[in-house]
Formats: sequence, structure tokens, C-alpha cells
Amino acid sequence: MTAKIIDGKAFAARVRAEVAGHVARLKADHGITPGLAVVLVGEDPASEVYVRSKGKSTVEAGMNSYEHKLDAATSEADLLALIGKLNADPAVHGILVQLPLPKHLDSDLVINAIDPAKDVDGFHISNVGLLGTGQKSMVPCTPLGCLMMLRDHHGSLAGMDAVVVGRSNIVGKPMAQLLLGDSCTVTIAHSRTKDLGEVCRRADILVAAVGRPEMIPGDWVKPGATVIDVGINRIERGGKTVLVGDVDFAGAAKVAGAITPVPGGVGPMTIACLLANTLTACCRANGLPEPEGLTA
Repeated sequence: MTAKIIDGKAFAARVRAEVAGHVARLKADHGITPGLAVVLVGEDPASEVYVRSKGKSTVEAGMNSYEHKLDAATSEADLLALIGKLNADPAVHGILVQLPLPKHLDSDLVINAIDPAKDVDGFHISNVGLLGTGQKSMVPCTPLGCLMMLRDHHGSLAGMDAVVVGRSNIVGKPMAQLLLGDSCTVTIAHSRTKDLGEVCRRADILVAAVGRPEMIPGDWVKPGATVIDVGINRIERGGKTVLVGDVDFAGAAKVAGAITPVPGGVGPMTIACLLANTLTACCRANGLPEPEGLTA
């Protein structure tokens, strides 16, 4: 293996510590404590784990954590009423509705009911539009974490060829917008792209976010490229369930210049950036300077 391993776990720990330091200063200098409200509807096991982790990380950063766990049969009207209360609560600076929602609830309607200034997931249509036009917005956490790691590794990204494999609203599209904002030449590719391997091979930065285990083999990676693997896939291997990314790590690590592992790469950055977004939202709400290095 020749690639440098980009340690997302260690990087996320640094981001969380930086956020905690800003929070402590907000409390000491202004008497303000950022607050994050997380809404969970139903009992999806994976979602429950995420919510617990988010709550724990929020408290560890010195923020206030408000958890709202609702029955799976909760009506759309009741959920929207709760969001309305959180929008109006000055102690709540960030609101996150855990996805997926039960099938009887309209996710787009629910997300767009959140005050865009408190939309720390960055999914509200207003934030999507602001990001797409290069204006100040709340940026989705996973792409923001990827951008932070790329900036840390490379410094300037200007002029680099970037290929994003995946076109989701949550990762692929906002990732491409962020890379454009840092003056990369960006291609969005996907499972139906013709000659996908050739497209990937020209990338100085290759971001894999397609949701297919080890879809990108090592010989699709340009020698010396930086590979950001967003995928988290559970597969059976050797009689055990293991986590793998969208990239064949063993093959890619032989030719890449740097690569994120799975697990321990992009994943830990998502919650760290959720905390960073909550801090940013709190600063904006109170007319205070935004923390440098924690936004796009």
C-alpha cells in the first residue's frame, strides 16, 4: 500500500474539540449555549443509534440537546406542529428530522417546514438553492466533512479535476457544488455513465458516493489521486458481516496518493459537521462572527 490514509476519526475529533472551544467562549462571553433538536419518528434501529450518538456528541461539545421521539403512527399535522414550535424556540438553533420517515409522511414537506436558518442538515430547498448559486447557506454535513478533509490534505483545490460518482441530493450534488466553489473542474458521474472507468481515471479527486459495495476497482483510480469514499455498505465476507465502501480499498490504496478508509473515514465527520453547523447557525442567529474553518 502506498496511499496515505486520511484518518476521518482523528480529524473529526479535532473538529469536535474546536467546536467545543467555540461553544465555551460563546457561553463565557455572551451567555449563549447552542441548542440542537433532533426529531425521531418511529423505531428504526439504525436511526435510533444515530440519534443517540448525535445526542451524546452534542452534550460533549457543551451544547444543549433536545430529543423528540415520536410514535411511528404520528400524523403529519402533529409532526409539522412540533417543527413549528422548534422553529419559534430561541433556545433551538439547529433542527434535524432523522430520515427515513415512516411512509405515510412526506419527507420533502417535513424538511421544507424547517426554518432554513435552523436546517443544520442543509436539505431545505432554500439552502439547496443558496448553495447552488454560491451564496451563504447551511451545507449538508457529509459533503462538508469531505471538503474539510480535502482542504486539510491539499490546501488549495483550485484547478484540480474532480469526479463525483453519485448524484444524490444528500451527497453527490452538494459535493459537486462545493468542489466547484473551490475552483475544481467537476464531473458528476453515476452508475449509467458511459465508460465510467475512464471518467474516474482522469480524476485528481475521486469522491465515491454511489451506494454500491466496492463498485470502483483500484484500476479506475488515477495514480496519486485522492479518494474520498462516502459509501458504507454491509456485506458478508468469510462468514462475517463487514463494512466496506464504494471503492475497493485494497486495490485503490496501491495507486492512490491518499484515501479514506471505511469505516473510520467520512463517517465520523458527518456528526462533527452537524455540531459545526449548529454552532454556525447559533452564531448567525445572534449576529456573531462565524467560526473560521468550520463552514464551506
